[in-house]
Amino acid sequence: MEEVVIVGASIVGLATAVALKKVGIRMLVLERSKELRVTGVALGLHPNAWLALNALGVSDKLVPLYDPFHKIGGPPRAVHRRVLSEVLAEELPPNTIRFSSKITFIETQVEQGSSICVVTLDDGTIIKSKAVVGCDGVHSVGHGLDHGCTFQQFVDVGKRAGFVTLNDKEIYWFFLGECPLKGMENGVDPEMIQKEVSENLAKYFLPVYLDVVKRIDLSSLTWAPLMFRYPWDVLFGNLA
Repeated sequence: MEEVVIVGASIVGLATAVALKKVGIRMLVLERSKELRVTGVALGLHPNAWLALNALGVSDKLVPLYDPFHKIGGPPRAVHRRVLSEVLAEELPPNTIRFSSKITFIETQVEQGSSICVVTLDDGTIIKSKAVVGCDGVHSVGHGLDHGCTFQQFVDVGKRAGFVTLNDKEIYWFFLGECPLKGMENGVDPEMIQKEVSENLAKYFLPVYLDVVKRIDLSSLTWAPLMFRYPWDVLFGNLA
């Protein structure tokens, strides 16, 4: 069993792994890409970030490569994202990062009286761990982790969804999105809402959420637009 599984070899994921290594905690980093992934070219790092990198023991490898914003010699500095990722990865023991590891499901189980995390990969591999840390950004499967609570939430760009157990027979689920559902101009059709959410808007969310959507009682399904109101309009009664 792993002590900690980190989902995503992002800059945050790699920094988390190096920090755990510093305190003697063994970890495994699961990355869905075939190699270190980098989004964007450069990253501006301010004093607090350099303090963190210094604590991780990597700042001395970066400072000589980049000039500070101001020629007076102090931070902040901008660094290449790829260089930062590679410097962090070099601090980890061999085989700490497992590439081409696409996660399909994460759940908690009780084993010998203790709660553990069980990670399932798309090739059928099962990895057990004492803890899972999600560092794979907006497409994170880690947003849906169940830590013994009855509430699970899933987040993507412009989307937020989740469900909460009401009792042993009922579950309340929701989906929020910036774009309106297709066909709403012709009225609210529960079957159409269910299909649009499960097959389009939330198709990349965890199977546990999609399973809830597919099993719903259509008679209880509703849709409504949300209206944004500025706080000062609410305070002063300008609600027209």
